[in-house]
This record gives sequence, C-alpha cells and structure tokens, in this order.
Amino acid sequence: MQQQKIIILDFGSQTTQLIARRLRELDTFCEILPYNKFPVGDPDVIGVILSGSPFSVHDPEAFKVDLTQFMGRLPVLGICYGAQFISHTLGGRVEKADSREYGRAHLETVDTSNPLFKDFDQNSQVWMSHGDTITAIPDGFEVIGSTKDVTNAAFWSPSPLGEGRDEAPVFAVQFHPEVFHTLQGTLLLKNFVVDVCGSRQDWSPANFVDTTVAELRKLIGSDRVILGLSGGVDSSVAAVLLNRAIGNQLTCIFVDHGMLRKNEFRNVMKDYEGLGLNVIGVDASQKFFADLAGALEPEQKRKIIGRDFIEVFNEEAKKITDAKWLAQGTIYPDRIESLNITGKVIKSHHNVGGLPKEMNLKLCEPLKWLFKDEVRRVGRQLGIPEHLIGRHPFPGPGLAVRILGEVTPEKVRILQDADDIYIQALRDWGLYDQIWQAGAILLSDVRSVGVMGDERTYENPVALRAVTSTDAMTADWAHLPYEFLAKVSNDIINKVKGVNRVCYDISSKPPSTIEWE
Repeated sequence: MQQQKIIILDFGSQTTQLIARRLRELDTFCEILPYNKFPVGDPDVIGVILSGSPFSVHDPEAFKVDLTQFMGRLPVLGICYGAQFISHTLGGRVEKADSREYGRAHLETVDTSNPLFKDFDQNSQVWMSHGDTITAIPDGFEVIGSTKDVTNAAFWSPSPLGEGRDEAPVFAVQFHPEVFHTLQGTLLLKNFVVDVCGSRQDWSPANFVDTTVAELRKLIGSDRVILGLSGGVDSSVAAVLLNRAIGNQLTCIFVDHGMLRKNEFRNVMKDYEGLGLNVIGVDASQKFFADLAGALEPEQKRKIIGRDFIEVFNEEAKKITDAKWLAQGTIYPDRIESLNITGKVIKSHHNVGGLPKEMNLKLCEPLKWLFKDEVRRVGRQLGIPEHLIGRHPFPGPGLAVRILGEVTPEKVRILQDADDIYIQALRDWGLYDQIWQAGAILLSDVRSVGVMGDERTYENPVALRAVTSTDAMTADWAHLPYEFLAKVSNDIINKVKGVNRVCYDISSKPPSTIEWE
C-alpha cells in the first residue's frame, strides 16, 4: 500500500520540527525537506506545507521555491512566511508591519464553513510572530480569518491557478498553528491533513515495527550487522528492532568511556542480556581519560570523545570480519539539525556522519524517520522494559560535558555520586517521569568556602538541572518542591566528599541550553 506523506518545505523556521511533530501526532507520516528540494514526481506525496522563515520575502537572500512544482496539483498550506511568500509570488502585497506582530491574538472573524476551519470556535486564540504583514491577497483568493490587527490572517483559493475548480486548494495563515499557544492549531492541521489531503492516519508504532522489520530483512538479507550501543533509548530501540528482524546476525558493541552514570555500564549490560541481545562490552575508560587530560573547552572534549569512540569501536568491529553493515540509533531531529539549511551549528553530534571510510561498511539507520517520543512508543510496542524506554536523554560524551573544565577520574567519581543521589531521589519522590531531563553539573573550576563541624572547607559546588519539555527544542526549568531540593542538597553535601554547596538552575531554553556544555 502507498506510504502517504506530507512534505514540509523548510524555509529556516525554528518551529518547522513542531509542524512535523503535530502531523505525526495525527498518525500521518511527513518529511521535512529544504525549501528547494521538493521531490517532483513522488507519487506518495498527498500535500505540501510551507514553513515560516527568519527572512522577509523582500530580503535579497530570502529562500524561494517554484510553486508551480506542486500548486494546483497538491493541496498547499502556507504558514507565516509560507503565507507571505504565496501572496507575494501570486500578485498580492506584503509590507512591513507598523509594529512587529508577536504573541497571542484572536480570530475575531473566522469562516467555519471553510474546510480549514471546520469545527473552529469563534474568537479562537492564535500565535503571531512576524515583522511583515499581508496587506493585499492575490486575485482569486478570499479571506477566511481575521484578527483585530491582521485583516488577512487566513485566506484561501480553491483554484489558485485560475484554471478550473478541480484544482487542489491553497490555504495560507499568518499565524503558527504548530505552536502550543495556538489553541486549536492541531485541529487546523488535522482539517488540512485529513479532510483536505486525505490522510488515512495509518502511521503508528505497530505499523512502523511491522513495516521496518520487513524492510530490514529485505535490505540486509543474510549479512552481518554491527551496532554501537550507548545505553540510551535510541540505540537500545534500534538494537531490539534489528534483533527482531535479523536475530543473531546482529552484534552490538557497548563502549564504556568511563563517564557514564554510576554503575551504568554494569546495569545496562545486564538489561541488554535480558533482552536477548548479543553484546560485547568494552571498558576503554583509561584511554578516554588519558586523551582528555588538559582539555578544557566543551567542543574540544566532545571531539576527543567522538574521535576516541570511533577508534575503540572500529578496533572492536574489525574483529567481526564478515560484517557488511553498521547500524546507528540516529533519529530524525539529529538528521534535521545536521542538514540545517542556515548552516549554523550549536554543538557537534558524533552519532551523525561518524562512519569511518576505512570500515567499508554500509550504513543502516532504522529509526531515521522518528522523533524521540515516537522512538519510545516503538520501544513499548517492542516490549522493551519501561525503565529503559522512560530514561531521560543523556549526552553522548556523558559526564564529560557536565564537568566544567578538565575531566579526571576523581571529578567523575564526585559527579557520579552526586548525580546518583539526585536521580534516585527524583524516582523515590515520583518526580522522574514528570521531567524531560535531569542531571547534576560539577563546577570543578570553582571553589566555595563551607563549614563542616568545626572545620572550614574549600570545595566544589554542584548545580542541579531539571527541565520540562516535549521535544527539547524549548524547555522550562522544573518547579521541584522546596522540600525535595532541601533533602537532595543535604544528602549530596553530607555524602559526597568534595562537594560543599548545591545550587539549582532556573534557566529556560532559550536563552540557555539544557546542558551546560
């Protein structure tokens, strides 16, 4: 059966991934592509969405797409810049707004007879974020939604090329239906994707598992596959999925770089054995610590760990002489960030593009279309224990990027002990599953004065971090109970030698990031 999909053309918006997330929540497969990479001739495409953008349509460097590739043939929804680009290209008028239109607004008039606004409430809240505004819509289009300040907040045409009523319609909205603050945004997207584009809504974990297992068997045949495990959700789900498809043709390698959480290497190895995986555990901590000596900058530490991981993994993989494939737990956000059309990188990832040429292996990425929450849903479908599926994200370089400054075995020991107290307390208080990600950070280059008994101390502070999020694109600090924080602080200071002060990070993302390094 045809794998239906919506194509989201990315013009550089920070919320493009959110559009995809909302569509996946509607059990509809979608793919984000750069604005200039529309797959002409792909019979599986049932609709097109044009994202927002940091540019004005009048900017010389603004991203542009040839609308004739799909307009009239496929339903189109333009969002913010996408709406402005449609208007500007088809003869409407886009001008700089008197003041930047940003934040909550309300659709004071909305045409609920239009398919895009089916079942909408009058005065529904939407979220605006643009500096330009559409002051005139193209001929053949009509307004279907207005706010107090934006007359052309939403408009459409059932026949955008003016060649007949049998053409696919075009819709355009100057607000962002994908963000949380547009209260009926998901309904709008459902109306477009299901009612207009005809999605069967058959994208589900069970469907994904059955389809992917069949595809993996066909792709790999009788070949042997190597997979690098990290102990995290993504690589674990990838391993179990491959194991279901090809069984003992899969060999997993779990490298301990010495900067995992306390007892994590031992515990995770036991979990993998329980899942029936063929796993080789490698303790390479001495090599990693030696190579990290003197490294102070976060990016420098990441690169050393990424390089060493590949070297250790490659050395172990060479022993499996008949392997033809390297599998990775790469997920969709990794690939999108790696292919970001703006060319700006916030931090490097060593799980994307890290395949050494000398390995001469083909790459297999069974989770490459999934978001993190979808990976967890697939993991549950595969029967993976909840304590593995529900684990918080953990950085590939481990505690090395939660130790500010040089990494040493003693600093790792201090942080492991503090982190273990913190994470276990979150579980004991029933808070762990309410949080997207939590961890302790050692401010190893900072010393503070303390008093223990009759003696003064001069030791390190530890910062605790806990955030709530749905996708890690944005995050807010978790409002943990004061009683909990007091108990954890007291336990860490009393039980972890080398720490005499505990702080709690109350920064959101943006402007901060979730990790400190």
